[in-house]
Amino acid sequence: MKIRLGVIGPYDSIEIVKKAVMEFDEITLLPFPYEEMEETEKIILENRRFVDQWFFSGQAPYYYAVTNDLIREEEGSFAPLNSNSIYKTLLEAQLQEKKVFKSISLDTVQETEVEIKGSNMSMELHTFPYSGYLPIQDIIDFHLKLYREGKVEVAVTCVKTVYNTLKELGIPCYRVAPDIIAVRLIIQYLKQRGVSQWYRKAQIAILGVEIFQSDWEGQYSYKIKYQELELKKLLLNYSERINGSFVEIGDGRYFIYTTRGEVELQLNEDSLFKLIERTDLQSKLHIRIGLGYGATSLEAEQNARLATQYARAKKEQSIVIMDENKKVTEYGGDEKPLSYKNRMLSEEWNEMLREATISPATVDRIQSMALHYKKTQLTSKELALWLNSTERNARRILTELESVELAKVVGEEQSGQRGRPRKVYELQFMEDE
Repeated sequence: MKIRLGVIGPYDSIEIVKKAVMEFDEITLLPFPYEEMEETEKIILENRRFVDQWFFSGQAPYYYAVTNDLIREEEGSFAPLNSNSIYKTLLEAQLQEKKVFKSISLDTVQETEVEIKGSNMSMELHTFPYSGYLPIQDIIDFHLKLYREGKVEVAVTCVKTVYNTLKELGIPCYRVAPDIIAVRLIIQYLKQRGVSQWYRKAQIAILGVEIFQSDWEGQYSYKIKYQELELKKLLLNYSERINGSFVEIGDGRYFIYTTRGEVELQLNEDSLFKLIERTDLQSKLHIRIGLGYGATSLEAEQNARLATQYARAKKEQSIVIMDENKKVTEYGGDEKPLSYKNRMLSEEWNEMLREATISPATVDRIQSMALHYKKTQLTSKELALWLNSTERNARRILTELESVELAKVVGEEQSGQRGRPRKVYELQFMEDE
């Protein structure tokens, strides 16, 4: 099994990675050189299915990809620049210019990480460190301002586009390249992560699909049977697309067995959302999807059923995923996915919730939204918005939680309007995360 390593960066940076990767027989190198950093988006979108891990030439393209949701942080990395790389660049610059610099401007690298070797060099250093992604023009302006004000003799940059722009403006500029030892260390790290990812992709995934709409319950008519035939056709086609097996497990309920790698690829391409849309259009049926991952088929099925319970609590078309660590991720509407941990409730708490006729899934969602908004006190109106429910139902839930001491009234909302003021409840089951 070879890890497919996609390398993104300028041509000269990719050449350094090519030399470093020669030591690794377990890696297949896929080079993707660019002229402008913004080409990163097109490269990733067109090639992500062929790549296990991404190696970026530097901080800028890596965080550009992460910031723009092109990859997750765990899908790539870059070789951090160190004092050896900077010293080598400065030495090269001074030899080429045949002078010892008294002042330079340096971007990206933290000043505390810079050690100018050679005690006989007295140099004024103007640094521009930043974390994450920063627009290229901001970095260019930093160097440009200092040089035009006569505060620096030369600019040292870690970004190829900045280097090219400053050179075109006639400003003495040199570019720091990563040290080959640092590159090898990151390649080793990405190789190990790629192996773990392969095992993760091989996990069993079970896609639970469930019909829900007002005329379905207790009224299994011929009209609905015809609609369901159209839905089965769509699900069979989708099963074939993801190399899965399709099983009907009851009226209006289906399982598709496949692997996590296949499903995550479809999530990246939004095909599950398109499946919901096509079901609406072609079968006139509404569906919700609960997706479970697991090391065994039993674990994956249990997680798929739990994910479906969470999807039912949303009372709208949605996709809910539960992984092997009981982490729940909800997809719905145009909002970003919401993730939280499934609560491992004690038997005592489960009994309390049964008495209150509230599902653990509802408590999980309330907890996740409270953590998301950093609120432990709320009214029935706020809870209704969180649960996409009516205020009457929210009042019932809060009253039930209060009855089993999982919430308590701490005041009333002073709205200044007629009618009874809303009670303010404090949740009693919140834990530090």
